[in-house]
Amino acid sequence: MIAVLETHDPVRLGFLKMILEEGGLHPFVFDAGSPYRGALPSRLMVPESEAELAKHLIAQVETPGAK
Repeated sequence: MIAVLETHDPVRLGFLKMILEEGGLHPFVFDAGSPYRGALPSRLMVPESEAELAKHLIAQVETPGAK
């Protein structure tokens, strides 16, 4: 597994996890249940074989005007 995103924002994390799942990928969230919520970022992980596609999908939805 490889991290494609680290964030403190649970809404962003959930949205991007959904995007990756809809793209046929297998994302997993690490550190979401940390007792230090907000102090440590959660990580969106995917299998190494899916990392490039995951980064591409994330860039597409987070880049204004991208299609």
